[in-house]
Parts: sequence; C-alpha cells; structure tokens
Amino acid sequence: MHFSFIKTIARQEWHSVFRSKIPLALFAVLLVVSLLAVFTGWQYVHNFNRQQQAAHQEVHDQWMNQPNRHPHRVAHYGYMVFREKSPLSFFDFGLDSYVGNSVFLEAHRQNTVNMSEAGFSNGMLRFGELSMAMVMQLLVPLFIIFIGFQTVAGLKQNGVLKILLCQRASYLDVLLGKTAGLTAVTWVLFVPFLVLSLVAGTVITSGGFSADAALRIALIVGLYALYFLVITVMVVGVSAVSKSGKNALMTLVLVWMLFFIVLPKSAQTLGSSLYEAPDKIAFEQAILADVSKEGDSHNPDDPHFASLKAATLKRYGVDSISQLPVNYGALVMQEGENITSAIFNQHFDRLISTYQSQNAVSSLLSFADPYLSIRNLSMNLSGTDFDTFTAFQKQTEQYRFEKTKSLNEIHLTQIKFKDDNKQKVSAQNWQEQPDFVFRPVSVAYNLAAGAYSLAALLAWVAGGFGALAYVSSKRRFQL
Repeated sequence: MHFSFIKTIARQEWHSVFRSKIPLALFAVLLVVSLLAVFTGWQYVHNFNRQQQAAHQEVHDQWMNQPNRHPHRVAHYGYMVFREKSPLSFFDFGLDSYVGNSVFLEAHRQNTVNMSEAGFSNGMLRFGELSMAMVMQLLVPLFIIFIGFQTVAGLKQNGVLKILLCQRASYLDVLLGKTAGLTAVTWVLFVPFLVLSLVAGTVITSGGFSADAALRIALIVGLYALYFLVITVMVVGVSAVSKSGKNALMTLVLVWMLFFIVLPKSAQTLGSSLYEAPDKIAFEQAILADVSKEGDSHNPDDPHFASLKAATLKRYGVDSISQLPVNYGALVMQEGENITSAIFNQHFDRLISTYQSQNAVSSLLSFADPYLSIRNLSMNLSGTDFDTFTAFQKQTEQYRFEKTKSLNEIHLTQIKFKDDNKQKVSAQNWQEQPDFVFRPVSVAYNLAAGAYSLAALLAWVAGGFGALAYVSSKRRFQL
C-alpha cells in the first residue's frame, strides 16, 4: 500500500468531480430539496409545539379553575396530557406521524394515546414525508452512485487503469484512492450543511441549545458520515467488479432499489408475521377479562373485596364500615385502581415486548441493509423512535395513577362515609397537585436500544474495506 499513490488518486478524483457540471447540478438540486425539508420541518415542529402548549395551558387552566367539589368527581373530570415533539424531530420525523400526541387521563380507565397525524391524513402518508433525514438516507446515496459509478469501470474502458498499475500503484491503492476522493467530496458537500441545519434547527424549535442536543447532533453527524462512507465503498466496489460504467450503473440502481424499497418493506412484513400483536379491541378485552377474575369492586359478594372489608374492619377494630375513621368507599376505589393499573401494565408490557421483537427483526436485517441501520439510529437519536413513544405512554399512566391515588387519599380522609355524595372539599387540594412533565429517553438508552444497528453500520464499514481488499487480490477484476 502506497499512501502517496492513494493521496494522488484521491486528489485526482476530487478535481474530476468538481470539473464536471453534472455533479454540481445534482448537488444544487439536493441542496434545494434539503433546504425545503429543513424549512418545512422547522415550521411544522414549531407550530405543532406551540399548539400543544396552548392546548395544555387551556386544559391546565380548566383544571385549576374547578370549584370546591367531591374528589371522586374531580377524578372522573379527567386531565388531558399532550406530547410535544423533540427538538430534533424536524430532522427525522420517525414515528411521530403514526403515533398519538395526546392522552386523556381519568380514574379507573387507561386510555391509549390518540390524535396521530396519520389519522387525519390521506393515503399519501404511506409514501413518506419530506424530511432532511429522508434526503440524507435515500437521495444522497443516489448522488454518490451517479458521481461514482464510473470511477473504476471508466478507467478500465479508457485504458488508464493499466497505466496506473504499471506505475507501481497496486489495485488496492486505486480503490482506496477513489474511495477517499469520493468520500471527501460527499463529506465536504453534505456534512457541514448537516451540522449547520441541525444546530440552527434545534435552536429555532427549542429556543436553546443543551448539552444533550449537542451530543445527539454530534452522534447523528458522525453516524451519517459513516453511512456515506459505506455507500461510497459500495459504489467503488461495484464499479471495480463491473466491465463497464453502464453495467456498474445498472447494478447500483438495482442495489439501491433492493436496499431502500424491497428490504425495508420486507423487514416490516416479516416482523409482523413472526410476532403478531393483538389489535386494540382484543387488547382491551383481555384486560377486562383479567380484571373480572381478580375482583369486581361493584359486586358486594366479590371474594377479593369481601376479604378487603374483613381485613379493614379488623385493622381498625370496628364492627361495621360506618364506624371506620376513614371513608371505606375510597379504600375500595383505590383497591380497584391498584388492580386495574397492575393488570394494564402487565398487558401493556407484553404488547411492547411484541413490538420490540418486531423491531428487532429490522435491527438484525441491518446487517444485510445499511439503510435500516442508519434509519433506526437516526430515529433513536432524534427522539422520534418507538422507545420515546413508549416512555411517554408509561409516564402518563404513572402520572394518572399517582393523580388518582392522591384524589382517593383526599376522599379517604376528608369525606365522611355517611352522605358521601353530598360533600365537597376545597379546590386547593387538586390545585396543589404537580403538573405532568415528560422525561425524554437518555442518549445512553437510545444507543443501547440501537446497539444492533450501530454494530451493523460498523460491520458494513469493516466489511466494505474487506471487500475492496478481496477485489484487489483477484486479477480478473483488475482489467
């Protein structure tokens, strides 16, 4: 390996690309598309979060302005929680358009997250939305293909490759030099734009710039740089084994269709087939069936609640619930809440486990398709992945449970059992309850969740250079 030859070939490839007007014209088109994607993403996320904040403020004001009333009525009055988009969601929409944005919290019932964008869209959404991530993942590889398909095959056709090999340059030197030149072109054109867009977009959408955002941006840029390198190595490798530029272009276009259309759809279908998830109706019916087996708080002869009554009377040393120093009705309500919440969490965890198994299929197929690896990692680090949505659902359920428990505690201690429904308590009791604050998934958790995809991307880098070394060792590919 001669680094001087590699450097010379890389420099020649750099000048060759920039001498032609076609690559610059393609870049100009991609730049316009990217700017449009960035602008629409910024605008959409900014407007969406502003609407969510306004809706949250309205719901919060209505909650705070409730008059003195019975705490159980307050529990059923309910509270709406809204999910704002992450600061980097303008870059990669991920699952945001397909999962819900708000959930209604009330006593004795676990509601799912609703109001997704897909529910208000037509069938065109299935073809994808224009985002900067889509441009980087799908269109930049096309750019690399069109500027690099002839990079080695062209040398064979015009006889320049023979001249290079006669000047003490090895075939591996040629391949590495071409790879270095094309990678430098791609990085210079797209990486600075990627950094500026991510930084500016984060500041605009979130109104600031945190250490967490800086780390996420650095990781996103680094991973996309690796992704571009993988595509470049692939293009150079295919060009090296092709007899002509035409054959190389046809092969690379077919590979692009396989990697970006066929395999992603197949991964989704395969995951759903291997790990079938229940629909919403079946999910809710299974919960109701388990709740009925555990105990029915509305049935006076239910064994579970009969046992609760006996244990409560014994604990306080009284003969009837009317003699209790606390409101027995509130105890029953909280016990029912404990049962339904525990059963819901069990079923929900199993459902999430099924979806995670489906997603694992896509992660494993990342070793066969680099697009799947960068797509998964991009969503993870942008905060638009499945784990972020799941965290929101679990945190809202925990908040609902704690809120209901607090109201039941007020009912237990401040409302007498006799003439229960006719009594009221001060509104200050629920005005002092904390508001919901979503805790985003950490970067470390994101990287752990994307471990297979990250390993696959690194394996593609190593495997790509290994493939170049193999091609260079076979004389039949050299001429």
